[in-house]
Amino acid sequence: MEPSKQEVPKLMETPPNISNDSSASEKGEATRQQQLPNNRYALTVDEVIEQHIGALGFAQILHAVLVSIAWIFDAQTTLISIFSDAQPAARLLATGAIVEGASLCGLASGEWEWIGSKSDTVVSEWNLICQHKFLVAVPSTLFFIGSLFGSGVYGYLADSWFGRKKTLLLSCVLTFVTAFAISFSPNVWVYAFLRFANGFFRSGIGSCCIVLATEIVGKKWRGQVGQYGFFFFTLGFLSLPLMAYLERKSWRNLYRIISFLPLGYAVCLLPFAYESPRWLLVKGRNKEAMVVLKKLARLNGKQLPADLSLVDPIPERDDQTSSSEKFWKTKWAVKRIIMVMMAGFGSGFVYYGIQLNAENLNFNLYLTVAVNALMEFPAVFIGSFLLGVMNRRPLFSNSSYLAGVACLLCAVLSIHRVIRTISVAKWLQLAVEAVGFMASSTAYDVLYVYCVELFPTNVRNTAVSLLRQAFMLGASAAPLLVALGRESAMMSFIVFGVASVLSGVVSLWLRETRNAPLYETLAQQGKAEEIENETIMST
Repeated sequence: MEPSKQEVPKLMETPPNISNDSSASEKGEATRQQQLPNNRYALTVDEVIEQHIGALGFAQILHAVLVSIAWIFDAQTTLISIFSDAQPAARLLATGAIVEGASLCGLASGEWEWIGSKSDTVVSEWNLICQHKFLVAVPSTLFFIGSLFGSGVYGYLADSWFGRKKTLLLSCVLTFVTAFAISFSPNVWVYAFLRFANGFFRSGIGSCCIVLATEIVGKKWRGQVGQYGFFFFTLGFLSLPLMAYLERKSWRNLYRIISFLPLGYAVCLLPFAYESPRWLLVKGRNKEAMVVLKKLARLNGKQLPADLSLVDPIPERDDQTSSSEKFWKTKWAVKRIIMVMMAGFGSGFVYYGIQLNAENLNFNLYLTVAVNALMEFPAVFIGSFLLGVMNRRPLFSNSSYLAGVACLLCAVLSIHRVIRTISVAKWLQLAVEAVGFMASSTAYDVLYVYCVELFPTNVRNTAVSLLRQAFMLGASAAPLLVALGRESAMMSFIVFGVASVLSGVVSLWLRETRNAPLYETLAQQGKAEEIENETIMST
């Protein structure tokens, strides 16, 4: 409701306390309206969204879908190695008997052949078996290491110079260039280098998508909107078995197909997305931020008051210290990001490890990957529902515990004696693995949303990118364990299970953020949390 000129709210210099009670939080935020000359009044971005635009409307849903489509390409470039780097079956030329794994090592090259053509996968094309078997893990490991370094660079660009939208555009275009170049790799070393480059350049997609989607919605809906991206990630994951099956005779053609999708998105759809009004405001581009907010209001069938302006979150703009420098000098922020990254390392290790470890199950690879992809859908919907009714911290930790227990059960079901004793052991293992993957997917998705809420606007993309670095660092170790799993599937599942449980334990030291406001600067958030802590101590 628009305040009248006679009833302009008083300026309150103290930021409101954070409260898990939504009505108390809204009441606290309403006291931050600032009286300006000429009978104008100013609100924060949160207040404009809650009071005038709407916490969630057609504009926010459309924008979230538009930016989240890019997650499809993130999934495809990340998980394509499940098929391109798989080891196909081989057969003896004399008898036609199927031989796999270590059985090939004692045979002369003229005694066996790959089933299918040599161009099916990189393993068959470059004979990455026996003494060269660990070379298969190198391209995937370097891909995740590239993502680790790229996340830091893109996080800095998105929070400083480029903003969220331009950084996403850059990431999509360079993902196309490197993915297309991979299809011309002459040997495994060039292939590994280009996978590193592809991982580096695609790493800006996920962090920019989730920040762009969540920064323009009300606090009640941040968790649910943050899940939209993972729905599209699931679509990308689910599309891979189909594309890989159609191009099962050429791993190079598979790369060429997925390379053109991010280019088409960057040219045809991304120009219609909005830059984050929060980032524009932090950068002093108040008029542009107001233009974006007016467009959102108009799409929701509303109109902003003519005498409304935005509260400047950084009143002293002569301070030339960058946001990243302030971030590493802020004690509470450094402690928090270390905890987030520790949890993220374990979560990323397990999430990507279970997917890559699909080849070590006693099932058809296309079927196993399709089942895992389908399990992402209930993970997204269950996660969206639980984010609306549960606190973030127990939701993440309990999901991690469930994933860990499922992995340990898979380890038991991998024992040959158990397989021989239980006739349905293979099906039971697939079911348990699917539940474990669903739980790890929920934990992975929730931690992204949790990180968005734990840090303010001027370092939010940096924080999410650091979390993504932790995810990728964990993921970079997964291919090596998967290669070991070809010799001992039980050991790989045990390691994944323990890592998942430990990541859940680490999260117990993080602050709860459900229904908390999104702050714009480190100083603003630090002061608000300090006041809240004092209030809790005094009660």
